[in-house]
Amino acid sequence: MAESQQDIAALAKGGRTNILGFVLRLAARLPFLFIAGRLYGPEIVGRFALAVLVVEFVAMIATLGLKRGLAQALTSTDRPHVHVVWDAMAVAFGASVLGSAVLFAFPQAMYPNSQVIGFERLLPCIVFAIAWSDVSLAALAYRMNVKASVTARAVVEPWTISIAAWALYYVSSRDGLILAYVLSMLAALTASLVPFVKSYGLPYGWSPHIASMFALARRNAPLAGADAIEWGTRNVDRFILGIMFAPSIVGIYYMAQQVASLPQKLKTSFDPVLGPVITQSLKEGDRAAVAKQVRQVGFWIMAAQGCLALMGSIPGEAVMGIVGPQFVAGTAALAFLLIAEVLASTGAVCESALVYVARHRNLMISIGVLLFQIVLSFVLILAMRGLGWPINYQAAGVAVALMVAVLAGSVVKANFLSHLLKAPVAGWRWPLVWAALAAIVVGWMFTTLPKRFEWAELVIGEPMIALTYLFILWKWAFGPEDRALFRKVPRAEAIDLKETAATGH
Repeated sequence: MAESQQDIAALAKGGRTNILGFVLRLAARLPFLFIAGRLYGPEIVGRFALAVLVVEFVAMIATLGLKRGLAQALTSTDRPHVHVVWDAMAVAFGASVLGSAVLFAFPQAMYPNSQVIGFERLLPCIVFAIAWSDVSLAALAYRMNVKASVTARAVVEPWTISIAAWALYYVSSRDGLILAYVLSMLAALTASLVPFVKSYGLPYGWSPHIASMFALARRNAPLAGADAIEWGTRNVDRFILGIMFAPSIVGIYYMAQQVASLPQKLKTSFDPVLGPVITQSLKEGDRAAVAKQVRQVGFWIMAAQGCLALMGSIPGEAVMGIVGPQFVAGTAALAFLLIAEVLASTGAVCESALVYVARHRNLMISIGVLLFQIVLSFVLILAMRGLGWPINYQAAGVAVALMVAVLAGSVVKANFLSHLLKAPVAGWRWPLVWAALAAIVVGWMFTTLPKRFEWAELVIGEPMIALTYLFILWKWAFGPEDRALFRKVPRAEAIDLKETAATGH
């Protein structure tokens, strides 16, 4: 098998495993949305959404870019890998303690539009668990162990929060969601650390290299910044709503955001394996291979996200109605958020390479996109408020701002990366348009059914939308390398790929 074909095979194998994880995450996440919406209601959900937003932001900063930077550190080091990864864990722990201390001192950062009550002040204790889980899974991904990520993120974490949210509601309807979240993060940490220790072992003979750790953190500053900006682009809308609206409005938008974020997980499904493959190609100086990898994965993600966007937005009222009748007001926001995920996919995949070939300039582009999104969000909200538009339309303004901003970011990053690699990187193909138009027609037919057949929108309409879209793509857009995503890698080749990733040679 040629080397470029090996790379595509590795990407396809990792993507298959993680897409299975995506399906499992979807199956587990929907019960949580139903439980949170039906039992706790928009106001409690809104408070929970803002608190978790801030805690996860601090945890992401605490990883200091190691989720993506660790692969490069392991590829280029002469030290035992077990010592390098435990250096990374030590850095993440120290940064987590510092971040938690800040949130303890200023708890109002987590609740900008309401009072701090109950166990809410103790939520920052969980920052280290999130950071450690992220770093340990990144270390496992370097050795092509994506099964651990699927288990921790797609099975253990979502099922724990779903079951705990239901059970703890009868203990405390006020603190139940917060406590369930803490339990789910601790469970995910356990599911991450066990395979991490099995793979790398305990750090016998290890002593923290303080100078090396600081140097690693400094080198990864642009990566950490890129992670923070990308995360901020997807979550600043929620914080803006927390400043401008009551918690109940934030809760409705959060539910729409959670449904819309499921397609985003498809991109992160490829992150664990895409990073090591790109760094290996760059180490060999093969920039054409990097462009091909970005182009291939970009198409896979765009195609899958397009399918999910159509399935979520065409029968949008029925989808939001499952969560609870109060959340139907978030239908418009859901549609814009789903479109935004499709438009963002090219930029997100390009960034997977830009963080290695032009990390500082990529960071500048990302900052510009985020600032544009923030300004546009306030402009749209204030303009609609001045015109007397309904509150749910005003809240959807931040989703429109996100959609426009990520489209601009994708165009700029794709052109920039293409210029650097001297090869096209965009995964766009025209059959995506024909497939979407056909699926829209099919879905629209089901939305016109009489009200007594409304159930058919979801039970029959959703599968028909997906089948129409995917049939056209399979027939007219997919080539042999695309179909590699649906084939198993022969065992001998899979073992060889794993050994290559583990040794870095």
